[in-house]
This record gives sequence, structure tokens and C-alpha cells, in this order.
Amino acid sequence: MAHAPQLHDEIEHTACPVPRLWFLGHSSFVLKYLKAIIYIDPLLSNAPGRLIASPIAPADITHAGLILSTHAHPGHLDPATVPAMLAASPRAKLVIPKSVAAHAHSLGIHYHRMVTTDADLRVEYLDDRIYAVPSAHPQLDWTPLGGYPYLGYLVRFGRHTIYHAGDCVPYDTLAARLRPYNVTVALLPIGGAANFKIAEAAELAAAIRAEWLVPMHYDMFASSAVDVNRFIEHMLGHRPAQRFKVFTHGEGWSIPVD
Repeated sequence: MAHAPQLHDEIEHTACPVPRLWFLGHSSFVLKYLKAIIYIDPLLSNAPGRLIASPIAPADITHAGLILSTHAHPGHLDPATVPAMLAASPRAKLVIPKSVAAHAHSLGIHYHRMVTTDADLRVEYLDDRIYAVPSAHPQLDWTPLGGYPYLGYLVRFGRHTIYHAGDCVPYDTLAARLRPYNVTVALLPIGGAANFKIAEAAELAAAIRAEWLVPMHYDMFASSAVDVNRFIEHMLGHRPAQRFKVFTHGEGWSIPVD
């Protein structure tokens, strides 16, 4: 596993003619395609109870283009990570649910560094598009003014779509919302009471015809830890046709081109 600053340099300098992902632990991923570098739910501080050290320091990240936070909880909008990343990457913007803007501002993030969004809206970045769908954590909690406070993001890179669910449990219309996007890689949380059970994550991946399923949110804190071998056993035993990828911390992986 690469460590900062080696990992930072690897992310910055790796040529990515097809989308590449790096796993940073918990729900934290880096996505890169061509010149676009996007961080999703970065949790890179030494948070209390953290079981595994971060593979990169937030103040070392100078190349971020967008930082996507799925909701306001500190494991996803970390007050010790996101402001430091924005300071180190002066051109970066933070994409958040519109109801989270006041909370982000209370963390010292200026409004001009934010891009607020909601379900069914689109954010344009370079040649790429980021769409939002509601996540239930464990309810949808929609309000007329605030919209959906918990979002999942669909990042469209060329012909590939990467779906990051944030924190989410299944709800009736989720698969129908996702299916039109032709998801290539589904990043789904399997740890904690308010997330998918392993079988539910596998079922959603099949329902949306995702090419790849990647588990997340199972490895960082004792309160949400899941033995990932249970996930592997379930997939091999019950979903042998579904391709999946289990990351180690700091590992990079390019979407295979068949």
C-alpha cells in the first residue's frame, strides 16, 4: 500500500484513459479519469476510534478538482479533512446536498467553495457529469426547502458510470432510479445498522445490472466493522455471475475493459 506523499503522486501522475479508483478506507474513494480527480466522502483525519491509519494526509492533497460529500455526518463531511483539502487544492469545489450548506459553512467552508445539489440534478465538471439520487439513512427525510439531506452520486466518466451510495438502506424506488444510468461500478455500504446488509447490496447490484460491485463502510470503526470474508463468501456462493472487487487501503484499480 502506498502512503502519502507517494500515494498523492501516484494519483496525480497515473495516466487514466479508463476510470481508475483508489480506496482510502470507510466510504472514501478517489476517482480519476483523464484530467478529472474527484474525492468522495474523504475521511482522512485520525478520527477517534479509527482502526486503520489514513493512507494520505488531507493537507497533502493539492490536486483535487471536486470533493463530493454525500451528507453532513462527520464520517462523510469530516471537519478535519474537507477544509484542509480545500485549502490545499485552491481550485477545488465541495459538492453537497443543498440542506448541508449552512453546516458546511459552520466548519469554516466559504459558500463560494460549495456547489449544492439535490436529487435528479446534474453537476458538470470538465467533460464529466455528476448526478444525484436520494439515499435513505435510514429514511429519505425529504423536506420542501431542504430537499434530500442524504444523497448518492453517479459520476459519469465517458461510457462508464460509478455509483457511490453514501450511507443507505434499500427503499422501494432505488433500483428504478438507478437503472437508467447503466451503472458500471456500484460502491455500496455494508457496515453499520443504517446500511445495506450484504445480501441486500448484492440484490441491488443485480437489480440495476451493475457490472461491478464494491463493498465499503465496513473496515474503519469497530461499531460498523464487518468481516469482508462474509461478503466474498456470499458473492461466490449466491451471486457467482456478479463481478466484484474488494480493495485494500490505498489500492488503485482501473475498471477492466473487456
